[in-house]
Amino acid sequence: MKRLLYITNHPEYQNAYRQIQDAEKERAFCLHDTGHFLAVSRIAYILVLEERLGVKKDVIYAAGFLHDIGRGKQYAEGIPHEEAGIRVATDILSESPYTTEERNTILLLLRSHRRPDSDKLSCLFGRADKLSRDCCNCKAREECYWPEEKKNNIYRY
Repeated sequence: MKRLLYITNHPEYQNAYRQIQDAEKERAFCLHDTGHFLAVSRIAYILVLEERLGVKKDVIYAAGFLHDIGRGKQYAEGIPHEEAGIRVATDILSESPYTTEERNTILLLLRSHRRPDSDKLSCLFGRADKLSRDCCNCKAREECYWPEEKKNNIYRY
């Protein structure tokens, strides 16, 4: 997945990622780190295969690694992370080896994965984002704002 490396090695990605890690140093709740990005990507790709949606693996992984990249700006400036992430992703993707259609798919997933009225792929991606959280082993489980019925109490993927 060489095209994914283009994203993760990009200076703008690395700066945004560092900003998130610095902001979340003392965070007790779920982190937005490489582990989360990988979990979302892997689960989303499994769901894509199960649903036979025909989306390339490195397109899903690109969205997985970019979907929360605006969190640092959200923490620092109060900008919704989707908006901030779209800006970072647009800059990175504009120079990337992804096709225009693939870039549009990635940006769509970033923009709409949290909206329940989204298209099938975006809803699937949003589901992967939620399923990626390991509520069973979370040290902040009791303080978590997620209602008990929303928490991942069993492993599905």
